[in-house]
Amino acid sequence: MLPLRPRRSRGLTSTLLAIVLLALMLAPVQWMVSTSLQPANGPRQGAWFPTDPDAGGYATALREQGGHLGTSLIVALGAALLSLALAAPAAHALALRPLRGAGPVLFGVLLLQAVPGITVANALHSAYADAGLLDSHLGLVLADSTAGVPFAILVLRSAMRSIPPEIVEAARLDGSGALRLFRSVVLPLSRNALVTAGVFAFLFAWGDTLFALALTTSDTVRPVTLGVYDYLGAHSTRWDATMATAVLASLPAAVLVVVAQRHIADSTAATVR
Repeated sequence: MLPLRPRRSRGLTSTLLAIVLLALMLAPVQWMVSTSLQPANGPRQGAWFPTDPDAGGYATALREQGGHLGTSLIVALGAALLSLALAAPAAHALALRPLRGAGPVLFGVLLLQAVPGITVANALHSAYADAGLLDSHLGLVLADSTAGVPFAILVLRSAMRSIPPEIVEAARLDGSGALRLFRSVVLPLSRNALVTAGVFAFLFAWGDTLFALALTTSDTVRPVTLGVYDYLGAHSTRWDATMATAVLASLPAAVLVVVAQRHIADSTAATVR
């Protein structure tokens, strides 16, 4: 039994270290929630949680930022759906169909991930001005998809390459055409990867600030990532409304990740294997 003690000791040390790291990572979240419940005249220094919580910040945030939250939701959902719609057929072609030049195409997809966002934003602003897409939901959806599509292709290609060839051949022998094979066999077997790619495409668009700043010039279409700056000024800062908006903006992303965590874990494990 003696050899087990070092292992138990190492396990206890690892657990304590994980708890400390988790506490450090959650500290900003605790501060954000606590500040959002403080009175409007400013947070009380040193208070871990307000003794007299005030929900006025949330009322202000919902009243003034509700439309911006709706814009972010529309853009993020649109970017996720568009990313999957474009990436799934491309990943299928790269994974299961013998195409000449597939290697350079995949390398080009990887290079797209390395292009600075400011470069893409500057190019899109000029093109959008000519096409009339500035201050539009469609414009932001298209712009945010430039980050979601390359990532989705990489994730989906890896998942589709792991599909047993026997299943594909059996479907073809049963008379499945290319479209039916893709719709009825490949996509269902790639469900975890589809969820993973869709979640990350949603998160890319939900947290975007660069494209929103470069491609919007008015309050007509304004995501919440820009709306929060309405509360930050040189002479006054409305911390309660600012943090309440941050909490509300964090909830959809947090809920989505929690709901989809099993699919994300399974997709990651399959990719590693």
